[in-house]
Amino acid sequence: MTGKSDDQKLNYHWHLSENDAEVICTELEFALMRCFEAFGRWQTECLASVSDVGATGPENALLHIVRMNDRAKSIKELARLTNRDDIPNIQYSMRKLVAAGLIEKQGSGRSGVTYQATAEGKKITDDYGAVRKRLLIEQISSLPEFDTRLKEAGQSLNILAGIYEEISRIAATYRR
Repeated sequence: MTGKSDDQKLNYHWHLSENDAEVICTELEFALMRCFEAFGRWQTECLASVSDVGATGPENALLHIVRMNDRAKSIKELARLTNRDDIPNIQYSMRKLVAAGLIEKQGSGRSGVTYQATAEGKKITDDYGAVRKRLLIEQISSLPEFDTRLKEAGQSLNILAGIYEEISRIAATYRR
């Protein structure tokens, strides 16, 4: 009886992955999708554990980015920092965070508006950070050399973000 390895028992080849390089890329893309969804759920649950504010993962991310370095940020900065171009959706999220009392809008006009965390927003983000440290950071800190792997993964993901950004421009340029 010939035994097959686990990889030989599974068929990784299909319309998106016909050769080994395509299989590797497709598996990474699936992992990114699953990780993105899991990360969003984590953000939502972590925020819910410290607040009654109902916010999506991306809204939660915007709250923390507004708080980053305790410096007010414009919509343009928030879009750039999150690599998003859906300005109306960012503005909608900011209105929700303002209504929840977590951030405040300062200034007026198209280029003069910035957002800054309120005292309540700072308290919630601090509490979120404490839960994050207790649950996430302690979990990954216990894994041998995981900090090195995370650093390398972050660098790889940043490179991939640039590649995806460039190829999306190419696809848009030559689309029919």
